[in-house]
Amino acid sequence: MATITLTVEVTDTEQAILLNDLLSIDEWLQGAMDGKKANCWKRMQQEWTTKLMNDESFTDSIPSNQADFVTLVTGRDDYSTRTERDSADTPE
Repeated sequence: MATITLTVEVTDTEQAILLNDLLSIDEWLQGAMDGKKANCWKRMQQEWTTKLMNDESFTDSIPSNQADFVTLVTGRDDYSTRTERDSADTPE
């Protein structure tokens, strides 16, 4: 997967509000994103470690490094993204 750059639009008024409390909007956003990435990783790792351990057909070792773990999980037939899971739960 490629690296993506995200852009957040903030009006002058919103910028003034944010700078009332924050030293740097960019540093705060980076910190918020770092925290979200860490929490999502923890949930993914916990969920899929349990699934892999309970899958009798899975006999390989579970990778200890993040990139290999994610590659293994996202390559499985039973993996789906949040968007895919939500759309599967929504009746048409």
